[in-house]
Amino acid sequence: MGETHIEAIRNLAYLLASVLFIFGLKGLTHPRTAVRGMQMGALGMFVAVLATVLGGGIVSWPWVVAGLLIGSVVGVLMALKIPMTDIPQMVALFNGFGGAASFLVAGSELVMRIAGGTAGADGQSVSQPSAYAAIPLQAMVPIAASGMIGSLTLFGSLIAASKLHEVSFEWRGEKVWMNDPLLLPGRHAITGVCFAACLVVCALVVTNPHTATWYWILIALAAVFGILITIPIGGADMPVVIALLNSYSGLAACATGFAINNNVLIIAGALVGASGLILTKIMCKAMNRSLANVMFATVGESAAAGPSEDEVYAGRIKSTSAEEVAMLFDGARRVVIVPGYGMAVSQAQHAVRDLANLLEARGTEVEFAIHPVAGRMPGHMNVLLAEADIPYDKLKEMDQINPTLETVDVALVIGANDVVNPVARSDPSSPIAGMPIIDVDKCRTVVVIKRSLSPGFAGIPNPLFAADNTLMFFSDGKKAFRELIAAVKES
Repeated sequence: MGETHIEAIRNLAYLLASVLFIFGLKGLTHPRTAVRGMQMGALGMFVAVLATVLGGGIVSWPWVVAGLLIGSVVGVLMALKIPMTDIPQMVALFNGFGGAASFLVAGSELVMRIAGGTAGADGQSVSQPSAYAAIPLQAMVPIAASGMIGSLTLFGSLIAASKLHEVSFEWRGEKVWMNDPLLLPGRHAITGVCFAACLVVCALVVTNPHTATWYWILIALAAVFGILITIPIGGADMPVVIALLNSYSGLAACATGFAINNNVLIIAGALVGASGLILTKIMCKAMNRSLANVMFATVGESAAAGPSEDEVYAGRIKSTSAEEVAMLFDGARRVVIVPGYGMAVSQAQHAVRDLANLLEARGTEVEFAIHPVAGRMPGHMNVLLAEADIPYDKLKEMDQINPTLETVDVALVIGANDVVNPVARSDPSSPIAGMPIIDVDKCRTVVVIKRSLSPGFAGIPNPLFAADNTLMFFSDGKKAFRELIAAVKES
């Protein structure tokens, strides 16, 4: 079979993989088709990888096989061992790994072209005397773009993952938590200078194709830039940051595809980049904030200006027990459950399902109110509730359920904080001012399940906890729901 026929077959395989990616992405838009969408996406990736490795241009098969085996083992272990509560961190790391793969592939392409002996993903050799002189501009520009975007994605994602994991370290005798905004003096000027330096080095990479030195300097500068733009962002904005970094990883892959002339990488990267930007816009809208506000302001900067916890809670907190809540359920016709990150931490989703089923068996209407940024990644609550086999039609988006909350007898909030904080509506100076929330304070009775009165990621107290119609059930989420199930059965 001639080289022309091999190229044609490979491009047909790439076309098939691209179609599978598109239909897979379409499937992910609805919970009912999400699993099938994931399977189609995985099949598309398998076809793309198979077409690439069998299409020629492989320098060393042992390295390819070793990479596949190591990556497969690591991936399977991560999927099996990492708990659901750590999925956001893993997603952040995957974004970073995508960026790393992109800038390493682009860098290796540059190094091999300079050396004069690469076959690239397109199978076409560029080996010739003074090979650096033959590297076209259309290859150097995407190589530089892949290096900058991929590196800032990797190191920005590492910071995001550490924030999500609530990593801490000692600094001058004090404990510093990564999920808090880390505000450097003159940070905007420092970040601006670093960004300008990255652009200058990008130009030097493009105009000096005979050396890879500038490329690796670019990688280092972009790494610093990725760290600088991520550390000032508070934990409450992490869903937006994850979506944005996901988009960056796609853009880096797309640029690498242009650098190595790989059609499926261009298409897949463009799909990821575009979908990530759309998701970022949706997340920003859900928080009533612009992307610039997320990236260049911080949720935590103005937190100290608000009232203290003592001022908000002193003498106003009313504790309750499982038995008292069960009595509320006895006369309730409609119950709404609002999940938050506390549900994920306690892994209470199955106990939540069991209570919902028990109440429905007694004739109570039960629904779930889902805030777009509840948890630590987009769709976090949807994933957890789907894992517990809760029917999709029971999950109501914020805009859908808010107009009806005044008719709700009991709202059961488990671990949510900022997404139900009425300060977003009432205090223009609040860090979360203007952020759309689930209006549970309008329900007849609100029961909040939390281990303590500790604030959410925004770092501010929640007046809902001290409201006249609110009862606080202090307990671990899973334990609380088990106690509620037992109390309801006895009532």
